[in-house]
Amino acid sequence: MRIVPLSEARHLPLWRRPVSLLFLMAMAQPIAFATWSSLLNNFVIEVADFDGQDIGWLHTVREIPGFLAIGVIALIMVIREQVLGIVALIMLGLATAVTAQFPSMGGILTITMLSSIGFHYFETVNQSLQLQWIDKLRAPQMLGFIMAAGSAATLVAYVLIVMTWETFELSYSFVYWVSGGFTALIALFCLFAYPQFEAPNPQLKTFVLRKRYWLYYALQFMSGARRQIFVVFAGFMMVERFGFQVHQVTALFLINLVANMILAPVLGRVVGRFGERFALVFEYVGLTIVFLAYGGIYAFGWGVVLASVLYVIDHIFFALALALKTYFQKIADPGDIAPTAAVAFTINHIAAVFLPALLGYLWLVSPGAVFVLAAGMAVTSLVLAMMVPRHPEPGHETVFSGPLAAPAE
Repeated sequence: MRIVPLSEARHLPLWRRPVSLLFLMAMAQPIAFATWSSLLNNFVIEVADFDGQDIGWLHTVREIPGFLAIGVIALIMVIREQVLGIVALIMLGLATAVTAQFPSMGGILTITMLSSIGFHYFETVNQSLQLQWIDKLRAPQMLGFIMAAGSAATLVAYVLIVMTWETFELSYSFVYWVSGGFTALIALFCLFAYPQFEAPNPQLKTFVLRKRYWLYYALQFMSGARRQIFVVFAGFMMVERFGFQVHQVTALFLINLVANMILAPVLGRVVGRFGERFALVFEYVGLTIVFLAYGGIYAFGWGVVLASVLYVIDHIFFALALALKTYFQKIADPGDIAPTAAVAFTINHIAAVFLPALLGYLWLVSPGAVFVLAAGMAVTSLVLAMMVPRHPEPGHETVFSGPLAAPAE
């Protein structure tokens, strides 16, 4: 396989350049994963008779590979990051394709584990490659455009589901085969059509845990814990409490995608203009309000319209997570990006291993309490975000470090 230094990639045709590969992979991943997610709650309730406890265990199993993402460090000792990312993408596609062939609790958990290994290892490598291949000055807006591209691909998948699910009486098996197979085919194209790109800064292939990155680690931990409540229980609520059908859940996802396509590049410019601290503070204030309102749905009987609006707003706020990526890019040693991406992914998933199952039991007793707990996590994240400096850089990772740390900061 031809190896091309990043500095020489500009001589390649536009479609074969590193950023083009990032865009293509960003569009391939959600075709499988987003389709899996949009059908999941209906699939497990209708086929396997899941309740809140069962869905909690499913997502705990799904997050175990994320907790073990640190294994990427060992793998990149023997395989190039780019190849590892594409192979993981193929694994995600193939596992998604066969999901409906195992309609039992044990079968669903096993296939979920396999698809999750592909998803989490791809995401770990993909985030590392994005920060290595995209210039710091262009990163916020470029990451916004990449998120928008992924949203566009998912949009196509959702539109097809909404338009064809009832009309053609599609089966779970057919949709999973088509979406997962398509992702695997795109990944195979990426494997053979692109050269291997060589970043200018060789990546450390050892475990990296640096004291000066502590705030980034803390924000990653809280982000993972908070995200689990949204991913696991917000969508499950729409099906269990309000009786949403597959095409209705997918339509809700569709609205999210349109919003992300429009707003992700805008949010990227906001981060570039106002900085990571402003973006993170804005996100966590908004999420605190959203989660408290979720709790109000159960406490005061608020209806389906408000729940749907909150679901969309919630999803939009999560797009600001790109600020966490660019914050790390600004404070990191160039050679730390790959190993720290793996470490951060593991930290992000520490809570994910036990939280869904634990909160699944709480859900059976008090669903509203689950969302109140999420609001508390958002407040904790807000406190941490206030420690991010306006202009982060190596040696000035927090408001308490570096020569710029002043009372005005």
